[in-house]
Amino acid sequence: MKNVFIILIACCFFLNGFGQDNVIFKSSDAALQLAFERAKNMALSYKGNSNDPVGPWYEAALPSRSAFCMRDVSHQSIGAEILGLHQENKNMLSLFAKNISENKDWSSYWEINKYGKPAPEDYRNDKEFWYNLNSNFDVMFACWRLYLWTGNEEYIKNPEFENFFEKSANQYIERWILETDSLLTRPEFPNAPTPFNIKDDFHKCRGLASYSEGIPGLKMSADLIAAIYRGLLTYSSVLKIKGEFEKADFYAKKAKKYQEQIETIWWDENASAYNNIYTADGKFSKDPGVLFLLWFDALTDENRIKKTIDHIISEKSNVENTSYLPFLLYKYGYKDKAYEYMLHLTDPETKRREYPEVSYAVIEGIIHGCMGIEPDATTKTITTLYREKKSISEVDNLPVLNTVLFVQHKNQTTTLLHNKGKNAIQWTAKFSGNYKSVFINNKKMNALNKKEENGNFYTFIDVPVNSGQKITISCQ
Repeated sequence: MKNVFIILIACCFFLNGFGQDNVIFKSSDAALQLAFERAKNMALSYKGNSNDPVGPWYEAALPSRSAFCMRDVSHQSIGAEILGLHQENKNMLSLFAKNISENKDWSSYWEINKYGKPAPEDYRNDKEFWYNLNSNFDVMFACWRLYLWTGNEEYIKNPEFENFFEKSANQYIERWILETDSLLTRPEFPNAPTPFNIKDDFHKCRGLASYSEGIPGLKMSADLIAAIYRGLLTYSSVLKIKGEFEKADFYAKKAKKYQEQIETIWWDENASAYNNIYTADGKFSKDPGVLFLLWFDALTDENRIKKTIDHIISEKSNVENTSYLPFLLYKYGYKDKAYEYMLHLTDPETKRREYPEVSYAVIEGIIHGCMGIEPDATTKTITTLYREKKSISEVDNLPVLNTVLFVQHKNQTTTLLHNKGKNAIQWTAKFSGNYKSVFINNKKMNALNKKEENGNFYTFIDVPVNSGQKITISCQ
């Protein structure tokens, strides 16, 4: 009887995402490891019941709603993928794609609940609902990032995603008057229900031109322009993979026009900062939503990027925006601040840390940001770059590119990669610093070096890693 009880307990742990194949992170930095464990436990506590009418899902909205929204899923998806929530990601994003419709002016459902219905907190009918216009492009970007991470071509070639991409890049932009020559002249409430009730959120917020909310007179935002830019560039990348090069070039050029507007119209030279909000009275203003210019990777000027980051970290943000920072700050070289935010976001004393975006973002911040693990399905390559100096960290049972990895970093000079899965990969091992040689399983090899735009050097080498192979690369 005792043995049966133990087996039942083990099965319960497995079914709830704590099975032996679940990702494991360990670090000689006790605070970093504790942050991961806290985030992992909280994130997996939001895993929904796959037998619910909606199918496999996890919470990506206010927990009391038992639902998931387009923005939050787009933000949480890589953290979820790291934790093994593959079916959940695919199902939820598919539902957003399937529910795009002309009757909703090529919007989808902003938020879907576990019953498979549009959440009533944000939806009354197809003419009266809440919707942030960034969301179509954020979902496109999420699908692209998931394809790069997993190698699952369904995210870019499944007919429902193809339709969502095509409609969002064309009819959606046209219907919501989002062409580059209309961004500042479009009406405040396009596609408004009739009769229009300014006091009804499902009227005045049916097509918000920003992820920033509650702004009187909102007409346009830089964060929406950045989202459009990234969405169109994503569509261009997808078309290239499908061999539609002329069409891909068309959308890449179209995307560039949006990015150019951010630099020419939205940059405030006197304040050395980007405006983010434009209102019906013809005024520009600053806003925390400028963070999305980094999320959508819409900035190219290194000096302006630095000023933008310095401005963001100098001010307090809500917990949703703060949750974006660990990954972004590691990416842009602000590792000390990234580390600080991760510990803050997992501190039990931090207000609203239980918001689902937070725990999933910390998981991505540690694995994608700190561990520097970057898969690219287009080349079947996995890049690694450890961004902490005086510690040893490792991740095991990490699902990427249709294989499973063990990766261990030692003090920014040694990385071990074990390909535990069935598929071969190409590994680009990167190290901070300018080294002439590297040692691959103790065999000396010439290294390659590159100077980044910020002046820092990194050393790298490319090696194939077959199924079952274990390789250690170190710099001296």
